[in-house]
Amino acid sequence: MQRKQRVASGNLLQAHTWKGMLEAKGIQVELRGEALLGGVGELPTDVQSVELWVDELDSENALIQLANLDVQTPDWQCLKCHEINDASFDLCWHCSAEKVKSIK
Repeated sequence: MQRKQRVASGNLLQAHTWKGMLEAKGIQVELRGEALLGGVGELPTDVQSVELWVDELDSENALIQLANLDVQTPDWQCLKCHEINDASFDLCWHCSAEKVKSIK
């Protein structure tokens, strides 16, 4: 079974736009969180988040494609100290541990 990796998150419109673009490039995309949007009530759409997940083997290509659109990549959690780090950091700001590319 192929592992999945989250490559982006955004509102419903953004997520479907990015999904279509990635699938046009031959990358299968799974949207997560879309079914939960009906339960958020009257929140504005810009605070309702849908995540894009792809096969781990396609994640690097997906991130490149999304970077070409200037899509913000997700923050990551340090495996050593569990701090949340900005996606642009390659080292944890708290303990300097290296970013792990895949979730195991």
